[in-house]
Amino acid sequence: MAPAYERYNLHTTPEKFFIEACDEGADAVLAIDRVSNDMTLTGKKDVPPSAVTRPICGIMGTIRLVAGMYLIVITRKRNVGSLLGHAVWKAVDFDVISYKRTVLHLSEIQSQENKTFLAMINNVLTTDGFYFCTDYDLTHTLQRLANTSPDFQEMSLLERADQRFVWNGNLLRELAAQPELQKFSLPVIHGFIAMKPCRINGKIFEWILISRRSCFRAGVRYYVRGIDSEGHAANFVETEQIVLYEGAKASFVQTRGSIPFYWSQRPNLKYKPKPVISKTTNHLDGFQRHFDSQLLIYGKQTILNLVNQKGSEKPLEQAFAKMVSGMNNGMLNYIPFDFHKECSHMRWDRLQILVDAVAETQDEYNYFMVNSEGKTVAQQKGVFRSNCMDCLDRTNVIQSLLARRSLQSQLQRLGVLNVGQRIEEQAEFEKIYKNAWADNANACAVQYAGTGALKTDFTRTGKRTRWGLLMDGWNSMIRYYKNNFSDGFRQDAIDLFLGNFAVDEADGTTPLRVQKDWKFLTLPIIMLVAFSMCIVCLLMAGDTWTETLAYVMFWGAASAITATIILFNGQDFVDAPKLVHKEKMD
Repeated sequence: MAPAYERYNLHTTPEKFFIEACDEGADAVLAIDRVSNDMTLTGKKDVPPSAVTRPICGIMGTIRLVAGMYLIVITRKRNVGSLLGHAVWKAVDFDVISYKRTVLHLSEIQSQENKTFLAMINNVLTTDGFYFCTDYDLTHTLQRLANTSPDFQEMSLLERADQRFVWNGNLLRELAAQPELQKFSLPVIHGFIAMKPCRINGKIFEWILISRRSCFRAGVRYYVRGIDSEGHAANFVETEQIVLYEGAKASFVQTRGSIPFYWSQRPNLKYKPKPVISKTTNHLDGFQRHFDSQLLIYGKQTILNLVNQKGSEKPLEQAFAKMVSGMNNGMLNYIPFDFHKECSHMRWDRLQILVDAVAETQDEYNYFMVNSEGKTVAQQKGVFRSNCMDCLDRTNVIQSLLARRSLQSQLQRLGVLNVGQRIEEQAEFEKIYKNAWADNANACAVQYAGTGALKTDFTRTGKRTRWGLLMDGWNSMIRYYKNNFSDGFRQDAIDLFLGNFAVDEADGTTPLRVQKDWKFLTLPIIMLVAFSMCIVCLLMAGDTWTETLAYVMFWGAASAITATIILFNGQDFVDAPKLVHKEKMD
């Protein structure tokens, strides 16, 4: 494999950017013309002494905004650990640098729009969870990497990467188009990585958890649900648990993803908007595409559908079951489990019912393992595809339990655990394990829902606590606010970053100029005034109580009627995405 460069200097002149590879023995310099936008490979001798120089950690790529092209670089990284001898890094800070030296060529409106687009790019970059490795392919599982051709081994990091998980793929398009520049192209994944040295029975092993978030149909909680026409599911995440011990390695892979047919759940100011299944789309076509792809990549699938089997979630469960039955594919196994019903009244021990129910299937699917001699002794033949509504809180709890059961078998087979020993009894490791899975839940939740995960007290401690319930209530309130009043901007930011929306420098108008309907400002002001007058009338009573009551009832009624109208037209008052057409979002 041709690794990417690890260390760089960025030299800036008024005419060009020079990105110098600083690895030992490297002479390559990427020159970017700030006027023509051309990228060429040159040498260190061509860097002018007058250039302003600073070290950088890598190139995220380039993007066109209203003011022209921008270069996005990683300015700070943090070492997460070592995977099979390869340093894994977390990208911590970024810089977005304009090719143009000034924005004086823009009108005031264009300048404002450019600032908004820059804020969107920074919004994505500051969402925690970007990771990279310069000489190892983080986008693939151990099993996929073990089953590759010699041609694959010769490819550059970007060429061989699983495009589902390359979050800067759109930003690297210009670099990727020129093969001689590919060592400057650094694929970056988004998700979560924990790498922990652990000890059981005096035996030291490496325990690793990697969650790879798909960049296909990526977005935020309520604006991206279900699948697209290509069969890509919203909030699709591949999670791999790895164990490394004395030259041997083992891995267990699970997936999560939105219920894979056409449905939506647009925010409308209600605490939990009602999910709507599309009546105009051929669901089976997209459903078939989704599972054809999943079966090809992962083998057999056991679907663990954790949604409620009553209320607004019930139609989704029924439709999912009907479609799996309609496919009549022996490779697909469907198991509904009403998580909230089974675990009501703090009965979280009942999760063992599901773990026991799928134990035989899990043994059949197995896991991937290579012994210390380098011989493959086990292959994973299928995966558990878990989902709830968001594929966050309930899903993460179940995944952590299935992963622990797989780990129990792996550690016994590797000789780390003695016969009869249980992971649960290893207090020191159990704490590491539970905290890492809870951190994984938080990372996935922040990226999709905007807040930390719910139910992490169970993941961290093995039991549900009242403090945990209190924190869940707090996180739910924050989710409500963000989902209704800031997620449109977050969705636009993701679509811009991933190239689902492209800014055309020559086009004078952008969707950002869409004006809000008159109701957006008028009705909330009327409601606020009416509510304030109601309070004033209560505090400053009139001559008689009947007069006071009349005023209070009048202003109270005005306030209530206005609030009802606002709730009835809820979708007009939420922060909706502007950059992507509604048809695409649905």
